[in-house]
Amino acid sequence: MNKMNRKEIKKKLVDLCMQLHQETVERLTAEMNEAYQNAAEYGNPEDWLDTYKMDMLSKRDACSLKLQKVGEEMKMLERINPEKISDKAAFGSVIITETQKLFIAVGLGKVVVDNETYFVISQSVPLFHAMKDHKAGDIFRFRDTEEKILEVF
Repeated sequence: MNKMNRKEIKKKLVDLCMQLHQETVERLTAEMNEAYQNAAEYGNPEDWLDTYKMDMLSKRDACSLKLQKVGEEMKMLERINPEKISDKAAFGSVIITETQKLFIAVGLGKVVVDNETYFVISQSVPLFHAMKDHKAGDIFRFRDTEEKILEVF
């Protein structure tokens, strides 16, 4: 794969991850606002066993925490420079092995770019630790299986 294609693929991966996070922000914001609105409209509880209002406020707080995490992940994604071609498995690199294609960024799972499936994983997962700092041609071991890295960029 030539350098231009590598940069384009990496840019598309970053853009898609940002888009997915933006959609998550919009969904969580809507859920949070709905929970707050439901709690506000409910008024005072009927009796001390009536927990609906507290449940809605707890849901709003949970959404707020998730929003904070998504915001932190978006900041991490912004740090990735698609123009930088990496020669070893590290944050922001794309790793192509014999069996899969990985993008080291934040934990998003399976995505499709240009009809190719990539798994977007974070630096905290065991698979990344098994391949960390390895280069193209290296073999790493993960879950009793050896895997060869074909390409890193």
